[in-house]
Order: sequence, then structure tokens, then C-alpha cells
Amino acid sequence: MAEQPSQLMQKLKENKLFKMAFAVTGIMSTLLVYGVLQEKIMRVPYGPDKEYFKYSLFLVFCNRITTSAVSGGFLLASKTVLDPVAPIYKYCVVSVSNILTTTCQYEALKYVSFPVQTLAKCAKMIPVMIWGTVIMQKKYTGRDYLFAFLVTLGCSIFILFPAEGDISPYSRGRESTVWGVSLMLGYLGFDGFTSTFQDKLFKGYDMGIHNQIFYTTLCSCMISFTGLLLQGNLPMAIDFVTRHNDCFFDIIILSTVATVSQFFISYTIRNFGALAFATIMTTRQLVSILLSCVWFAHPLSAEQLIGAVIVFGTLYSKSFLKSKPGPLSSEQTENEASAPARANT
Repeated sequence: MAEQPSQLMQKLKENKLFKMAFAVTGIMSTLLVYGVLQEKIMRVPYGPDKEYFKYSLFLVFCNRITTSAVSGGFLLASKTVLDPVAPIYKYCVVSVSNILTTTCQYEALKYVSFPVQTLAKCAKMIPVMIWGTVIMQKKYTGRDYLFAFLVTLGCSIFILFPAEGDISPYSRGRESTVWGVSLMLGYLGFDGFTSTFQDKLFKGYDMGIHNQIFYTTLCSCMISFTGLLLQGNLPMAIDFVTRHNDCFFDIIILSTVATVSQFFISYTIRNFGALAFATIMTTRQLVSILLSCVWFAHPLSAEQLIGAVIVFGTLYSKSFLKSKPGPLSSEQTENEASAPARANT
């Protein structure tokens, strides 16, 4: 009888390790493929005439309609409530912000490389801290702000000192670089607002993950489709993918991978929490940079290497210090408080 508890604990540990391995493999594989395909579609020419795909809003539409269809199917299969649990305009707020986030991300690829984007995404802490203070009245310690400053410093070094020859086909000198950085700042600002407002919805309503994904992406489908019609880009985008079958298949794979990755992300947060997810994403970013540099032959300057060391060293130092027992910061307290709500989704 004395061996039963130890055997049970061993089985629980093995089960947890299996789930973690499943989550890490899923997130790594789907988002690595997503990142490479994203850069390929926006930066690599198609066909003998070397045409570039320029319709980023069309990619947003394809990604969102696929995710909406799959999440709707999950809701129907699980026989859960299909009605919105929050006012529909709140889903639309998340949707608009998310569309602006993704559009800035795709457009920035015309001016900056994917490795630059990946490093810049490490600076998400600052806009999230700002929006968290404004929207959710969170308080942060001096150490939190120090980590955010170091990450931003590393990202700035990485962006400001590119290697010679790492020039986008769309680039035309310094003006393109400034525009690319501006788009990335827009991406960081809108992305920080999106995640913070989503967190607010989860805490304020008894909302399942699939419910939020379905209604948010449904709103995104309608908004992006309307935007394509107003821009007059829908016929041109369809004509492009019709003439370039390889681009058509790239977009199908991109939308599928984007949908699968969303569910892996939800699975990870529900089972292991936000800190474990952030650690996985940080590791994924490092792998993404290395893969993109090899695949697309992006050179890295000495300054960029220093910036990368600062960024990833700071992020892993933060994860290590937070893993030590001690008083919880406001961010950790919020995560613990929201864990039961997310676990029921």
C-alpha cells in the first residue's frame, strides 16, 4: 500500500511531461512553419515574371475564415453555447485590433526581415505593461520595468545595426527602414491592446476559448472582407493566386497552420499557465531566427548578435528569477487568479 502513492505520483509526472512535450512540439512546429511561410509569401517573388504578393489583408481574411470555421465546428461538436456571452461590440474591438496587428505584421515584412520582426516581438512587454496599467489598473515592480528596458534596448540594437546585404526587395533606402520600424511599433501597440483586452474579457465574462475565437474571427472575416472590397484588392488577390498555384497552396497551408497553432496555444495556457507558454514562445523565437537566417540567407552583424544576447539573456533571466519562490508580482497574481477561469474553457 505504501508504494501506491509514489506510483501514482510517477504516473502524474509522466503524464505532465507527455502533455508538455505535446504542447512544445505543437507550438514549435506550427509557428515555425507559419513564420517561414509568412516571410515566403510576402518577400519571395512568384512566377517567371518575379511578381510579389502585396495583399496582406487577403492573408488576414484567409487566416480568420479558416480559424472561424474550425472553432465553430468545435462549438457545434461539443454542443456548447453558441450565443455570444459578451456584447458583440467587445468581440469587434478585439477583432479590429487583431486585424490591425496582423496587417502591420505582414506589411512590415516588405521592409524588414523576419528575424528583425521576431526580435522586435520580444519587446511586447512594454505595450502590454502600458495597456495593463490603463485598462486593468495593474501595478509593476521596478524589476519588471528594468527587464522591459533591457529587452527594448536589445531589440533597438538589432534593428538599428543590420548586416550589409540584408535588404528587402521593397526597400529603397532609409525611408523604407523608418516605415518598417513604424509598422512594427504599430504592430506592438495593437498586439499589446489585443491581448490585454482579451484578458479583460476572460476575467469579466464566463467565456470559453472557442467562443471568443469564433466570434472574434467571425468579426475579423467580415471586416477584412469589407476592407478588401473597399480597397478593390479582392479581385487582384484572387487573380494572383489563380495565376500562381504555388502561392495558393502556400496560403492554404498558412491558414491551416495559423488555426492549429491557435489551439495549441490555448491548450498550453490552459494546462501550464502563461509563464510556461512565454518560455516556449521565447525558445521558439530563437529557433525561428536561426531557421530564417539559414533558409533565406539573412546575415547577422556583430551588433545584432549583441542585441540578440541582451534580449534572450534578459528574458531567460526573468523566467529563472520568477521560478524561484518568493512574493508574487502583480502580473503573476493576475495569472494565478485567471487560471481557474481559463481552465473551464
